[in-house]
This record gives sequence, C-alpha cells and structure tokens, in this order.
Amino acid sequence: MDKQFEVISLNGAQPGRDEFSQAQREAPVSETEALDAYSQAVIHAAETVGPSVVCIEVETIERGRQGRGSGSGFIFTPDGYILTNSHVVHGARRVDVTLTDGRRFTADLIGDDPATDLAVVRIHAPDLQPARLGESSKLRVGQLVVAIGNPYGFQWTVTAGVISALGRSLRGIGGRMIDNIIQTDAALNPGNSGGPLVNSRGEVIGVNTATILPAQGLCFAIAMDTAKWVAAKLIQEGRVRRSYIGVAGLTVELPRVVVRQLELAHNHGVLVQAVEAGSPAERAGLRAGDVIVGFDEKPIGCADDLLRQLTGERIGKEVALHILRRQGRLLEPLTLTVVPVELPERR
Repeated sequence: MDKQFEVISLNGAQPGRDEFSQAQREAPVSETEALDAYSQAVIHAAETVGPSVVCIEVETIERGRQGRGSGSGFIFTPDGYILTNSHVVHGARRVDVTLTDGRRFTADLIGDDPATDLAVVRIHAPDLQPARLGESSKLRVGQLVVAIGNPYGFQWTVTAGVISALGRSLRGIGGRMIDNIIQTDAALNPGNSGGPLVNSRGEVIGVNTATILPAQGLCFAIAMDTAKWVAAKLIQEGRVRRSYIGVAGLTVELPRVVVRQLELAHNHGVLVQAVEAGSPAERAGLRAGDVIVGFDEKPIGCADDLLRQLTGERIGKEVALHILRRQGRLLEPLTLTVVPVELPERR
C-alpha cells in the first residue's frame, strides 16, 4: 500500500504550489544579495584608495652594472609623501613614480629603514589624493582586506582576502625582527611590494611587504601603526635611529636550578660569543661566555629580545645589564652598567 505524506506548515495549513514557488524564487535572491555586499565592499575599498596608489620604478647601479626594478606605493599626505618598502628603493640612483592618471614624476628619496622594510619618497605635484590611514591595533582575524599594487607590471591590480593572523614576526634586513606583522591570504606577487592593504572602509591598515614561496595564501604586511611611526621618523630625520652595545650572541637554554633559584622570567638567555673592541659592551666589562638575562629591568630570553630593547631612546643613557657569569662550576648573577651608542647607518 502506498503511503501518503502530508506537508504541514507551522500554522497547520497545507502550503500550495504558489508558496513553494515563492520560496524557490527567494533563495537565490538572498545569495545574490550576499555576493553583492561582498563585491560592494571590495569595490568601495578599491575605488577609495586606488587613486592614491602609485607605480614605482627605480634605476640602480650594482657592481658597475645598471639595473632596474619596480614596486608599488601609496600617497599618504597631500604634499606628495609616499610610503613604500625599503627593498623597493634602497640604493636607487633614480626613482620614478607614475600616478593612476598617467602623470609621471621623478621622486626624492626622503629616507628608508631596512630594519622595518619601510621607506618614504616624495613627489612635487598638484591635485594629489592621499589615502586615509587606519589603525591596525583594531584589526580582527577574519576581517575583509583588499590589496592594491602592480604585480609583475600589471598596474593597479586588486586582490581581496581576509586577515589570516595578527602579531606575526618577520626577520628584516640586518637580522632585526619586525613585529606586529599582518598575515593575509589576499594574493601578493613581486611588484605588490609597498602597496596598501586596505579595510572595507577604504582605510590603509598595512603596507604589503612579503610572500612565502612556493606556499599559497601566505602573504604579509607591515602594520599601519608601525608604518606611521617609522614614516614620521623618516620625514623628520631621514632615518630611524637605533642603538647598539657591540656583542654577538646566541640564544641558549639555562639550567633549571638556576632559573628557579634566581627566579628568572625565562629559561633561556643570550650567550655572549664575542665582544666588539672599543664597544659599549667592552667598556661595561662584558666578556665572552657571559649570559645576558636582563636589560633595563626587561627580561631577555633570546637575541631578538635584546635587539628590541636597543631603540634610539637608549642612546647615551646608562642601562643596567643583568648577566650570569661562570665562577668555577656556578653561574653567578652580576649587574653591569652599559651606555648604548648610536648604531651606524650602514650596520
């Protein structure tokens, strides 16, 4: 015997064909609306920041040979200051900037900071449209982002994705860590370097800087809060001042008994392998074999921790350097006073 099934609506009525047809018509409409909302967010970001994005072409001389390179950047002030990556313009003998309206200008290199892979160049031109700068501290994982740049010479290319992670670290030129890096899956390629990473409100929240090849969807941008600080220093002084004490070190694990007895914050420290002659470290009495565990009351667990403390504000100021020095079979705590000096520009 055939069984009969009744379709009962929530109010107990039996729906007719017209009601089913209406439901079928409504389903694809909601999907279209969702797609339109996403598209509109990307379009808004691209149209808002697009006119501020520039194509940067450079000429270099290396070992007597002339070379050429290119990248991206974006105007961030009405008087022509442009943010880009240091690796795009570092060592360039000539920098040319092309705007979205086709105008082309020779740019002045205001300053670059290889340690954060940021640089500022400037053009003198009328009717510039600067990008709005956002606050990277307010970002959330999963947030929509749009990247604009000139990958492989394809000018003003737009890609979209999400913020994959926050607070990443990348090692810059010279060995220093760049902190607060934004990870995104918005596609980046050579030529995107220096271009803006933009939120759905059309605010620049990062400077695109690197990809990991051959991985897919592993792209990185320098957080806008970092970029603002570096750009201000470059405009004011042409460079970012940092300090150094003149040591070569290696991260090592400390004996557990020493960590417990001295109540150290880390179970690692920085083993001093060499002390530069005439350096602040030598004048302070630091020796090869000492282990640095603190700097100005900040715990030091690795070489990167020490580098992060060597800022420009430390130059010429006395700092307590907490170390462990071997006395026979024991590691004895000792505090030295070191006065960091300015890191030479080419170090």
